[in-house]
Amino acid sequence: MIQKNDNATNVPPTDPEATQFATDLLEAGDLAGAGEYLGALSDTQRTRVFSRVAPELQRRLLVGISADDAAEYLHEMPDVQALKILESMESAKAAGVLAELPKKEQADFVGELSARSMDAILLEMETDAAQTVRKLAQYEDEEAGGIMSVKFLAFNESQSVSQVIEHIRENVDQLSDFDVQYAYVVDAGKHLRGVLRLRDLLVSRGKVEIGSLMIREPLFVTTHTRLPELHATFDSHSFIGIPVVNHAEELVGVLRRSDVEEAMSERYQNDYQKAQGIVSEELRTMPLWTRARRRLAWLSVNILLNIGAASVIAIYQDTLEKVIALAVFLPIISDMSGCSGNQAVAVSMRELSLGLVGPGEFMRVWFKEISVGLINGFALGILIGVVAFLWKGNPWLGGVVGIALMLNTIIAVSLGGTLPLVMRLFKLDPALASGPILTTVTDMCGFFLVLSAASMLLQYLV
Repeated sequence: MIQKNDNATNVPPTDPEATQFATDLLEAGDLAGAGEYLGALSDTQRTRVFSRVAPELQRRLLVGISADDAAEYLHEMPDVQALKILESMESAKAAGVLAELPKKEQADFVGELSARSMDAILLEMETDAAQTVRKLAQYEDEEAGGIMSVKFLAFNESQSVSQVIEHIRENVDQLSDFDVQYAYVVDAGKHLRGVLRLRDLLVSRGKVEIGSLMIREPLFVTTHTRLPELHATFDSHSFIGIPVVNHAEELVGVLRRSDVEEAMSERYQNDYQKAQGIVSEELRTMPLWTRARRRLAWLSVNILLNIGAASVIAIYQDTLEKVIALAVFLPIISDMSGCSGNQAVAVSMRELSLGLVGPGEFMRVWFKEISVGLINGFALGILIGVVAFLWKGNPWLGGVVGIALMLNTIIAVSLGGTLPLVMRLFKLDPALASGPILTTVTDMCGFFLVLSAASMLLQYLV
């Protein structure tokens, strides 16, 4: 295993120093020295340093060290880097490295590989292990089947307490990796029958059948239950883990609270990145032109949209020069409308993920959102209108900005509520709806509403 340095008196090197030293060792072909040096760093620094080493040198180290140590590096690396290294390895070596990882993590990697690489690696694995990984890789990342652990204790309901305890004792080394809190009771067909608390085993007579001790009709989820529903289930129950069954109600895994929380955290990060225009995973260790090209593709669309919004201001330039106070309220109206629209986006994304609304239910969603938009738009319009009146003492100015904010809020929630449905209908990620498309359209509408109304009422505003 990777060696750790527990000497707290040593002053750790800076990241650039450590990266350069590791690079020098690897370029010199000293794999043992590089492995020992990286192993002496803290976990977090080792991850940072190794991610900054050139990809070819990363591959050289992982190919040259034991499968166990290589698996530990892959576990710590960002997935996008680990996948490239796996695909560059010989299939036999890659299979050996994957075999040292948990089954769920194996499936995550295999599911992201190209079909050719996946088949070549699985052929090198043991038949049973390959079948398990292939089956897990079929599940989506945000389904229970893609998150669950396949390590769990399951016993037949006719077994006795003494038989179960003896099994646990005989397999204590194997079970050390299990998060053992409960055992699950199944029938001859592996259908879930109940949950057995391990403490009940310790206080029961050896001849008692565990079927009489189990908690019947336990809560369970299916392999295709979606992540938001899983998160809501753990929110409403204090369980550490929940059994997972397939379509035939056979016990196939256990879903742990910590794994669901980790998956939700990753989802929030991904949604945030997509909302900012990062549509695929990016690291600063990637080639410069790759990163620039990916960002520029999104920014190019954004600049065109913003030119459209700016053109509205240009058309009404004369009005804006005569009533300069309008310039103070333009960003307020665009920002508040954008916030309202993003709230509507969030609700639609939530309902889509839970299956509570379908991509074709535009009118239902629009009606629900416009009702909220009318109430909130009226309240916000009154507020900003009063502020404008108190500042300039002109009720016409207050009316212009107030009505514009009210109407733009209605437009924003209408777009925010329906855009995710449109994007899902066209097989696009709904998270992209909260990016520049919604923001720029609401800006454009807000600028137009304020400036066009001001132009019509110019004699009362000057």
